[in-house]
This record gives sequence, C-alpha cells and structure tokens, in this order.
Amino acid sequence: IRFGLADVKLEATRLPALWDALAAQAFQNPAQVETWIATNLIAASARGDWATAVFDAFFSLPDMPQMIRALEAAEGDWARKTAATLRKRSPLMLHVTLEQIRRARSMTLADDLRMERAMVHHCFHLQPGDRSETVEGIRALVIDKDYQPRWKPAKIEKVTPAMVAPFFESPWTALTHPLREL
Repeated sequence: IRFGLADVKLEATRLPALWDALAAQAFQNPAQVETWIATNLIAASARGDWATAVFDAFFSLPDMPQMIRALEAAEGDWARKTAATLRKRSPLMLHVTLEQIRRARSMTLADDLRMERAMVHHCFHLQPGDRSETVEGIRALVIDKDYQPRWKPAKIEKVTPAMVAPFFESPWTALTHPLREL
C-alpha cells in the first residue's frame, strides 16, 4: 500500500460486509465511488509512521554491512532479532536483494519484472549445482534438513560488488527476453 503496489488491505472476513455496504450506496458518478473507497478503505489501510521510521532508520543505510551493524548495536528486541535473522540468510543474496530493491525504484513495472526474471534464472544458472546459493538453501532446509547452509561467502561483510553484479546481467537480449512483450 505504502509503495503504491496495492490500494487496499482488507481481511477476507470483512468482504461480505464490504459488498453489502457497496450495494447500499447510490453513486452518481465515478468521483463518488473514488471518495467512498478513499474514505472507507484506503485511509484505514495506511501503514503506520512508526513502522516506516523504525524500518528506514536501519534499511536506508548505504549498504548491507552498515545495516547489520546498526541493527546489532541498537536497543530493543526487534532490531536484534532482525539482525540475527539476517545473519542466517545467504550473505550474497541479501546484497543481491538490496541491489534489486534499489534498482527497481527507478524502473517501470515491466522493466522490474524483466530484471527479476533474469535474477531468478541466475539463482540457478550463474553458479551451477551445489555452488548455487539457492540450491544450497534448498539442500539445507528441504533435502538434508540439517538447517546449516554453507553460504559462499559465509559473512555479509565478505560480499563484493563483483559478486553481485552478474545477477543483473540479462542472459537474454531485448528481443529474446521471455517477458519482452510486457
């Protein structure tokens, strides 16, 4: 909602009442419909400023190592739990995801979806077999169930821009991309 990807958040159990309320309205024009939606749905769905401020304090920092250090140094359970959770994830893929989010800010939805399709391809083909972070995560959580992934590199601080960059190189040309028609 906050980022414009959805207009309304509503629990499924509230849908029957929503349909009844809509049926009871006598809208004279589209502007009245928009006003009703804005008043009854969108305003009630907005994300709180507190969550945004707390989130931004950490995740607007310049890079992943600074974010982790700030979370680990912060007061409060939320920050420490978040840092501990992130430390369990693939360091390389945390960096890739951060770069993905930052690139997507200036992209159209079609270009973003094309980028993400290339990234998914690279998750399985950039480092084939057991060298893939994706395959290693699947091995640790689903196949062996040892919950001990062996990430490469093992630490967030060891990931370099050169390791991240290949995830953003499309394996397709503009004419051969599977999502070229978007």
